[in-house]
Amino acid sequence: MNDGGAAGEGADKLQAGGFDLSRIRTIDGVDVRGKRVLIRVDFNVPIEKGKVADDTRIKRVLPTISKLARAGAVVIVLSHLGRPKGVINPETSLKPIAAKMQELMPGTNVRFIGDCIGEEVKRGLAALNPGDVAVLENLRFYPGEETNHPVFAKQLASHGDIYVNDAFSSAHRANASIDAIAGLLPSYAGLLMMAEIMALGEALEQPEHPVMAIVGGAKVSTKIDVLTNLAARVDRLVVGGGMANTFLKAKGMEIGRSFCESDFTDTAKDIMARAEQAGCEIVLPSDVVVATELKAGADSQICPVEAVPADAMILDVGPETLADLKRRVAEVKTVLWNGPLGAIETPPFGEGTFALGREVGRLTREGKLISVAGGGDTVRALNEAHAAADFTYVSTAGGAFLEWLGGKELPGVVALTRSGAR
Repeated sequence: MNDGGAAGEGADKLQAGGFDLSRIRTIDGVDVRGKRVLIRVDFNVPIEKGKVADDTRIKRVLPTISKLARAGAVVIVLSHLGRPKGVINPETSLKPIAAKMQELMPGTNVRFIGDCIGEEVKRGLAALNPGDVAVLENLRFYPGEETNHPVFAKQLASHGDIYVNDAFSSAHRANASIDAIAGLLPSYAGLLMMAEIMALGEALEQPEHPVMAIVGGAKVSTKIDVLTNLAARVDRLVVGGGMANTFLKAKGMEIGRSFCESDFTDTAKDIMARAEQAGCEIVLPSDVVVATELKAGADSQICPVEAVPADAMILDVGPETLADLKRRVAEVKTVLWNGPLGAIETPPFGEGTFALGREVGRLTREGKLISVAGGGDTVRALNEAHAAADFTYVSTAGGAFLEWLGGKELPGVVALTRSGAR
């Protein structure tokens, strides 16, 4: 059997988190005809009234599944859904996902099997033919999945001849179907996994400078590693959302009733000091949109950050800040984006985020910018702004995207580099 393709042109020099991405084998050129291929995906999608409410993650991985099925493999899909905590829960069954896959893959036989280990799985797989797809039941119905138990990994591995990981969004978890299993079978990265790795690796490890990172969201406490790592790597670091309030307070400004993590003002000061030492400019709002309550259509006003009323909350960036950010985006070559600049879920406080998203998208579309974004709120905001399609790459990953930006090793990616070196 062919050992599979390399990670891609340019990957031989691409390092990330201390490991060599060129050691990851891809499915390109692998002979899978007549073989059982276990593919780990992330189908942790919303289920409403027994049906898939958002099929984005399913569609993103279908190219890999279809490629394997067309090549004559029996494709066996592994995924988790929700947090059943080792207990069987019909509300987190993957059966609706199998139904959605059948809808999205007309002409392909997609079969749901109501377990992921044991005799029922063996009987179900024995009835499949090359080109068929099986969706196994939720891996998290067994505690061995989240504890990375070697016995559970062996039980999963016994179903297949080859293992493919196409779940970058779960790669930050050392689970049995992500970590331990990769050492038990010839292991490869799927198309989506490699697209994520290459897009994020090139944007963070080998970017075209100047690089600007936009990091928003509510809490500094959840993104300390991200901010610290980026401050040492990028040329400009834009801090937005509720996090910006903590930074403003750390600089001695009055922020009224705005959300703020007062216990992390020293952390903000440390990040600003590290950035200054590394030659990275921290960019904070100069003017803001404020209101006395957070509700749709609330009366709001624009004011300088130095003049936030005592009874008001900062809920979005102001027009002066937005104009400044647009100017800065036009001056850089690479943009990394995670997190909104305002309260996007409450109109009209997402307008700053939407407008900047459209500007980054326009510059990308015109070939003037490389733009990579990720995280659930970010993807939601860019979709709402109709800008996501214009970005160079938009990652569906949340936690894995953050940990990558934070410079951490992702167990699922590391496992593939080790497997590829065997």
